Amino acid sequence: MKTHSWPENHWRWPIELSHYHGVRRGGFVFTGGQADLDKKGEVVNPCELTAQTKNVIDHVETILKDLESSLADVIKFVVYFTGGQDDERLILDLLAARIGAQTQPVVSTICLPELCYPGMRIELEAVAIDPEYKSDQNPQFFKSTELHPLPNSFSHAVRCNNIVFTGDISAIDSTDTLIAPDDVIEQTRVMMQQMEHLLLIANVSSKNALKINVFYLGDGTAQSWTEPAVIRASHFPEPGPAATGIAVTRFARAGLMTKMAVCVAAEHVGDVAQSPKVQYSWPDGHWDWTSHLPYKHGNAFGPVIHLGGQVALNSKAEVLHPNEIVEQTKIALTNIKTILTDLGATVDDVVKVTTFYQGGASADDLHKNLMIRSNAFTKPGPATSGIPIPHLVYENMVIEIEVIAIKS
Repeated sequence: MKTHSWPENHWRWPIELSHYHGVRRGGFVFTGGQADLDKKGEVVNPCELTAQTKNVIDHVETILKDLESSLADVIKFVVYFTGGQDDERLILDLLAARIGAQTQPVVSTICLPELCYPGMRIELEAVAIDPEYKSDQNPQFFKSTELHPLPNSFSHAVRCNNIVFTGDISAIDSTDTLIAPDDVIEQTRVMMQQMEHLLLIANVSSKNALKINVFYLGDGTAQSWTEPAVIRASHFPEPGPAATGIAVTRFARAGLMTKMAVCVAAEHVGDVAQSPKVQYSWPDGHWDWTSHLPYKHGNAFGPVIHLGGQVALNSKAEVLHPNEIVEQTKIALTNIKTILTDLGATVDDVVKVTTFYQGGASADDLHKNLMIRSNAFTKPGPATSGIPIPHLVYENMVIEIEVIAIKS
């Protein structure tokens, strides 16, 4: 069963869409990116980070309650924000104060120069366990004294419904020291070592990774992406996970060059780890990267499907319809449908859409692709987040869309 949420008097986009604010299905609850907007789609507290953060946490809580869940059920937060390290700390402190010490989700924070609308400082999304699936052993939270320190209210990894989710993994060590400042190659090597350590603690393996999300300091060219991508890829066998890689212009912490989060399949019979059964997808003729990588475009682990970021490339990694966001959005959506079909699903099974597009704090930049994305789904549609960035991995590529689907 698939349940959607649009709470009474909740904020709206300035345009009519098929998307809803939350979806409950298959043991999970997903919220779309929550912003401090009103029912007319206008920013309520322009540029005020504290007020906006408190309000978006309220919005997340309202959606969860509407879907018979709560903040106590959250297993993962993703925070997109503008500002610096002090702003990042402020957000985490406000989140920690609301969820308390008993709930210990993982968290990823992504610093951006702008968000969708002028004056918007934060967009917050959450993943929660469906309370019907909750037990003494589900979810399980993991912390390591050998990884970067976290506030008491957060974990490094969480296992929920036989899937392990990590928070941010980077080259920050247990003393909160950044290793190899400004050196993306060495930081990538350290980050991957940290990932292997964390997955070992959670009793899973990178060979069963379902999804990776990587953010790196990049200039929108293949040159800034290729060598770190090869280092990361060496930690995954083929067939490998679905992947989304996003170039950013800065991180909240000076000298940080890259960070990532991973989602891994887990399966046990008693105390014995088993190899999970994962179905992978690379449809015939699908687009490819400039360098060979082990990643597949999508995979299914039980009913849960992860798709890597879909873009307008061809099999030679050439950008189709350069700089044309409308046409590129259509191609990305067609690719999504093709992969879902290959995995025995349809767009009606999609529960969450995340879109990274070239743009800034402009309604026009967002709405050009948002309307097309919305039209790909019937109402009530999936939860959604739209994230503007200065540039993507390749020159003239202007949109990347990833989805999570859960088959009935």
